[in-house]
Amino acid sequence: MYKILGLVGSTSGTKTRIAMDSFASKVDPNQEFTLLDLKDLDTVFADGRDYRDYTGHTKLIIDSILESDALVIGMPVYQSSFPGVLKNILDLLPIDSLRDKPIGIITTAGTSKHFLVPEYQLKPVLKYMKADVLDSYVFIEDTSFINNMIQDDDVDMRLDRLAYQLLETLELQAELKQKREDAFDF
Repeated sequence: MYKILGLVGSTSGTKTRIAMDSFASKVDPNQEFTLLDLKDLDTVFADGRDYRDYTGHTKLIIDSILESDALVIGMPVYQSSFPGVLKNILDLLPIDSLRDKPIGIITTAGTSKHFLVPEYQLKPVLKYMKADVLDSYVFIEDTSFINNMIQDDDVDMRLDRLAYQLLETLELQAELKQKREDAFDF
C-alpha cells in the first residue's frame, strides 16, 4: 500500500477542492489517500528555520509531505501563476525532500489561456527539488464545472488517467528499487 497525499494549494475558492475530491474518488481503494486543504489549515510563512522547528498545521503539512510516497498538487491559477501559499509550502520543505517522489498536478483556471502555467512555473520548481513530476497534468477550465460538480467526461477521463499514472509510477519505482537491492548479495 502506498501513501498518496493530495494537497489543495490555495486558501480560497472551491473548484480546486472539487477537482481534488473527484481525483480522490479515482485513487485505487487499496492505497492510502489523504487530502489536505490549505483553506482548512493555519500555516506560517517560511522564515528560514529548520523544518523540524515548525509546529501546528505547518508541521502537519511538512510531515505529511515527507511521509508520503506520492503527492498530487491541486492548484488554481492566480495572476497567471500558481498561488503564493503553495510556493510557501514548497519553501518550508527541506532540500531533497521531494527527491524521486512522484507528483501529479491538477490545475483549475478561468480560461484556457493559462494552461501552460503548471508547465512553465510549477514544474520547474518541483524539478529543481528533484521530484519525479508526471509529464501530463490535468487542466480544468471553469466551463467544466456545473453546480459545484465536474460535468465534463474528458476531465473525468484525464483524472482517471492521472490516478493510474501515479500508481503505475509508484509500482515501477518499487520494482526498480528491488532490482537494485537484489543486485547486492549482502
